[in-house]
Amino acid sequence: MALCIAFAVSSSHGELPATSETATRAPQFRSLLELKEWVDKRGGQLSACAIDLKTGREILDSSADAPLNPASNMKLITAAAALDLLGPSRTFQTSLYGDIQGNRVPRLVLKGTGDPSLSEPQLWRLANALATRGVKHVGELVVDQTYFDDQFVPPAFEQQPNEWATFRAPISAIALERNTVTLNVLPTEPDAEARVWLEPKGIATLEGSVRTAGKGKGQHVQLTLEGKAGALVAHVAGSLATGLPRQRFAKRVDDPRLLPGENLRAHLRQLGVEVGAVSQNSVGSEPRITYTASAPLSELLKELGKHSDNFYAEMLFKGLAITESSSPRSTVLASKVVTDWLEKRTGLPAGTRIINGSGLFDANRISARTFAKLLRWAYNDARIRDEFVPHLSIGGIDGTLRSRFTGSKARGRIRAKTGTLRDAISLSGYVLKDGTAPPVAFSFLVTGIPDQHAAIRNRIDEVVQDLLE
Repeated sequence: MALCIAFAVSSSHGELPATSETATRAPQFRSLLELKEWVDKRGGQLSACAIDLKTGREILDSSADAPLNPASNMKLITAAAALDLLGPSRTFQTSLYGDIQGNRVPRLVLKGTGDPSLSEPQLWRLANALATRGVKHVGELVVDQTYFDDQFVPPAFEQQPNEWATFRAPISAIALERNTVTLNVLPTEPDAEARVWLEPKGIATLEGSVRTAGKGKGQHVQLTLEGKAGALVAHVAGSLATGLPRQRFAKRVDDPRLLPGENLRAHLRQLGVEVGAVSQNSVGSEPRITYTASAPLSELLKELGKHSDNFYAEMLFKGLAITESSSPRSTVLASKVVTDWLEKRTGLPAGTRIINGSGLFDANRISARTFAKLLRWAYNDARIRDEFVPHLSIGGIDGTLRSRFTGSKARGRIRAKTGTLRDAISLSGYVLKDGTAPPVAFSFLVTGIPDQHAAIRNRIDEVVQDLLE
């Protein structure tokens, strides 16, 4: 029998669910009612919905059409749209263009198409491919970032302009190592300088040093990045105790445009190739020499679902700015494309807003019913189901759900995406039941209650576990 909470009685905190003898007996109704009362008491908002995947029948409904900040549940929309619009086998290429004239290339162009996974070893392989063709001189190394527009900071990221953590890295068509710099520090002998080096190679110069402290003194390393005269400078200071293993400290870069070119030049020089200045421009008529490609999109999406990687999400989201023109892809256009796509799949209540692809900061507004309908569509679409469901975290097993549902019958039977901001907690995904019982798509969004993450998660998890009944 279908069980559903219908709202009929208003209160100062919004609508409260009407109850019945059937609802009172149903565990999922009791736990949902307890969650709503708890949220109302603290002045927050709840949007909740659960749908039978086979019939589309709504099992639970609490302010299901209220668009709230979904936090990282936004990545569900980014992932589903990418699979549908680009296809699971889509890869992202980074290429070298140039006219090889004997042992010289007058103008070497590095061009990217938005690969979020581009690594330093991949650029080394591009450099090696050029060197093995006998090239000894490169007149000019041009970085072509025009596949994306020049708005490197995704919308809403400006809300924390002084945040240098890697989760706030800018996005660009050629984005090396997630547009971050990593300082490596290895202690030596007490009172001597520690060994320090930067990755990726060649993109920044080091200023300062780190002292090796006595055993048991811990680590007190500082890393600050500064743009100086068009170059990136890494200021280092502090100490690291002897006996500790290598320590790594990562920061986002501010301007990513030329950094892949600087890294490629460093590798070419190491391979004995002379390289002139690194500049920025668009690709000309030069033929392609070689390229490197990412893993298929279906593999890249695990960074969204299991690890909630914001950089990957924003890169893939911007790549959804599909247009017939040759204009660079922009996040503004991607927002329109994804909003139109989602409306066709689910319908959108008033107040829906899609601004960025990761869900960071105070940006998007999505309802629980929208998520539940999207999840049902993705599960029932044979073209993407086998890639979409596995990209999610498994309750009690892996990803951002590895420490949730560990001691319950729900362990291994929940596939879901978490979301966490200071005043927004979310969980949306699937309950996979035993036997022939159809799976359930669910979405729970709670906002307006800052700094009570554990309490909110525990109450959401209780409702999700009760959906197994």
